[in-house]
Amino acid sequence: MTRIRRGYIARRRRTKIRLFTSSFRGAHSRLTRTITQQKIRALVLAHRDRGRQKRYFRRLWITRINAAIRENGVSYSYSKLIHDLYKSQLLLNRKILAQIAILNKNCLYMISNEIIKYKN
Repeated sequence: MTRIRRGYIARRRRTKIRLFTSSFRGAHSRLTRTITQQKIRALVLAHRDRGRQKRYFRRLWITRINAAIRENGVSYSYSKLIHDLYKSQLLLNRKILAQIAILNKNCLYMISNEIIKYKN
């Protein structure tokens, strides 16, 4: 029986994985079995952290809005602002409110004053 040389398909698959892990340190970028494990691990962590990133940014926006509102007046808090925003049917999400709080505090004060006027 003649000898059959294996094709290039397995090598092509391994080089594709090596390209993914080329920036990893040590054996994590050199040994095939370790490379596959590290690729799986990296993809799992990336998937998990995409959800966490959304959570962390939302927390950051809430903190920024609350800090800017409390500078204006101690009696007015973040939760009251959001509640009054919904009651007055103003469609401003937390990301936009946080940007306004950072870049233009006067605008945020105007929005909160309008909400207070609308409420009364």
